[in-house]
Amino acid sequence: MAGTEKLKLREVLEEIEMSRTAFYRLRARGKAPKLIKLPNGQLRCRRSDLDAWWAKHEMSA
Repeated sequence: MAGTEKLKLREVLEEIEMSRTAFYRLRARGKAPKLIKLPNGQLRCRRSDLDAWWAKHEMSA
């Protein structure tokens, strides 16, 4: 969708205050925010997906 902000993995890691290693472990368990793989191999996360992930984890805390 046009106008949807896409964050670089580095930006996501900074926001959730998590190391890349810990993030990939979380991702392997299917518990990380949804990522998009670009044709050049880079990863992005939609702002809406990250916000939804935050909301889900705030409720369970």
